[in-house]
Amino acid sequence: MKFLHDERISKWEFSPEDLVLLYNSRLKLFPEKLKSRWSGPFKGIRVFLYGAIELGRKVGHLFKVNSQRVKHYSGIVDDHRVNTIITLHEP
Repeated sequence: MKFLHDERISKWEFSPEDLVLLYNSRLKLFPEKLKSRWSGPFKGIRVFLYGAIELGRKVGHLFKVNSQRVKHYSGIVDDHRVNTIITLHEP
C-alpha cells in the first residue's frame, strides 16, 4: 500500500535562479479570508542539501527556508517597466 502512495508523490526540485513563492504560516488574530498566504516572488540563490533554499529579493537581504514552504512561481515577472508617451496634436 505504501508503494502505491509513494509512486504518486511528485518531487519538487529547485535550482538557483528559480522564482518561488513563500508560504506565510503565522497565525493571526483576525485572519482575512480572501488574503493569500503566499508572498513573493523571491529568487532562489542557493539550494542546500536536505531541502533548504536560500532566497532573496535584493543583494544583502538573504534568508534560508525549507523547501516545503515554497512553490514555483508561474506568473509574469515584472522586472522592467515600459513607459509609453502618447502626444496628442490638435487637427
